[in-house]
Amino acid sequence: MSLTITPLSPALGAQISGVDLSRDISAAQRDAIEQALLQHQVLFFRDQPITPQQQARFAARFGDLHIHPIYPNVPETPQVLILDTAVTDVRDNAVWHTDVTFLPTPALGAVLSAKQLPAYGGDTLWASGIAAFEALSAPLREMLDGLTATHDFTKSFPLERFGTTPEDLARWEATRRNNPPLSHPVVRTHPVSGRKALFVNEGFTTRINELSELESEALLKLLFAHATRPEFSIRWRWQKNDVAFWDNRVTQHFAVDDYRPNRRVMHRATILGDAPF
Repeated sequence: MSLTITPLSPALGAQISGVDLSRDISAAQRDAIEQALLQHQVLFFRDQPITPQQQARFAARFGDLHIHPIYPNVPETPQVLILDTAVTDVRDNAVWHTDVTFLPTPALGAVLSAKQLPAYGGDTLWASGIAAFEALSAPLREMLDGLTATHDFTKSFPLERFGTTPEDLARWEATRRNNPPLSHPVVRTHPVSGRKALFVNEGFTTRINELSELESEALLKLLFAHATRPEFSIRWRWQKNDVAFWDNRVTQHFAVDDYRPNRRVMHRATILGDAPF
């Protein structure tokens, strides 16, 4: 069965139909989804009641899977982490961020499945780093290309929120030792398409290394605001059993935290990527 791809905005986003993610997709379907991902950067699939095992199987068609060092996971499928507001403080998702950029090889992408939703609220926004970079003036693009920035795990996972019990503290300290601050390019080149994208995010980027502290602070403030302008972004209103699949190499996202005290449960499988260049 052929896929139907419906673009949702000029900058990014498309809805995909004609595929059942609970089944093992064919090679042709996999290739078509990958091409759609390269073009549209975030894909949405309605009415996909998949199990964690099926979710991991689908995500693994695109690369090896990551096990998150902090968030809880599905015991029988540890590659699928659980974002459950009744269990975990997920405020760090309510900031514009690109997943796990504190790793030397940040995620290629992620597959997110909606399991339990509030009656209203709880939308997620994505923004295109490609659209943001291409909209900058030529002199600014030239200046940014070649700069590097520091990414730090503790910016989104501060000790005071993620080290409150002896078990959590031990996990946090181990993660900190295994993930010291590191540098990535401010402008990343997509390893497949060759397109350039801004690769700084408010969740993990702390400073631009080649600039003074004052210059870095001012420029990051500009880039954070520019990268998330409405014309570079899309907002998805979740329905139960929706699945989103995004290219983490050239996007960032924001999970709107507007539904408390209602509960929201999402499952995420994260696909490992390569070193940014």
